Amino acid sequence: MAACPRCGSEVEPRFRFCPWCAAPQRRKLVEFFRAHPRDDGRALRVSHYFGDDPQVRFSVWSEEGVAQAAVSLEEAEAERLAVFLQRPRARSVRLLEHLRGR
Repeated sequence: MAACPRCGSEVEPRFRFCPWCAAPQRRKLVEFFRAHPRDDGRALRVSHYFGDDPQVRFSVWSEEGVAQAAVSLEEAEAERLAVFLQRPRARSVRLLEHLRGR
């Protein structure tokens, strides 16, 4: 069992909050993204977990608030995905500059 960083009590890994002092046990950032109109009624939730097991978790949610699928990426793969998503924009900017004669 892990110790709560706030009060030091033992806390099972499955708990999100310490049952003794209510301190959050997971450090993460969460963001929701709207789907393309073709996938209306769904959303993408991206959770970036920090700490002992860093990962980026993607989950597809229904409009009823139910996770339909999920996958986690290790930090290195998440960084590779970020670069992949930026590439088309960078290429577009370079092409536009080329066309403008810069």
